[in-house]
Amino acid sequence: MINDTNNNLTWSLGKVKYKDRCEILNQQGLVVWFTGISGSGKSTIAIEVESRLIKMGVIAYRLDGDNIRYGLNSDLGFSEEERNENIRRVAEVSALFKDVGIVTLVSFISPYKKMREFAKEKIGTNNFMEIYIKADLKTCISRDTKGLYKKALIGKLNNLTGISSPYEEPDNPNLVIDTSKMNIDEAASKVIDLIFKACLDRNKMIFKDI
Repeated sequence: MINDTNNNLTWSLGKVKYKDRCEILNQQGLVVWFTGISGSGKSTIAIEVESRLIKMGVIAYRLDGDNIRYGLNSDLGFSEEERNENIRRVAEVSALFKDVGIVTLVSFISPYKKMREFAKEKIGTNNFMEIYIKADLKTCISRDTKGLYKKALIGKLNNLTGISSPYEEPDNPNLVIDTSKMNIDEAASKVIDLIFKACLDRNKMIFKDI
């Protein structure tokens, strides 16, 4: 037992270990973290990757930034403090999914380096891949299906990343995908290749050090 005397909390240790879950699922947990500004293609690529992994017999689940704000993070806005809390929560959830043995695809703008680093530390370096989905602002504006850039450019939307709120590019991502130059099929294939490159055995999702 681990006691937290400040908060009167006790961590409850179970009998089931991480490796026990992995053996049942025939795979290990991995978090693939897609970061990039709105319209870059994070969700679209994650959707395709999830579909392909499932067809290959890999248990995968997608955590999407917009979807999570409908439920778990519905109480959060878009200030820097709230954005950080948004990422903190999804990092904690992703760490739990990893512990279950699931390949988790996280598609969040996650604009700040310190919070992406927090996620990596929480999940564990050997179970975490950062993928930078890159596209120039002009391309993202042309894909503005949600109308966010249009609102931001006329002053009707504050704190939009890339316009009135900063985006800090990753320093050393595991993969950079420029969707202004690469289509969805090619992008998804590169992600799948990266995932399996980290495996010791393509028939078992057992990962070596990334």
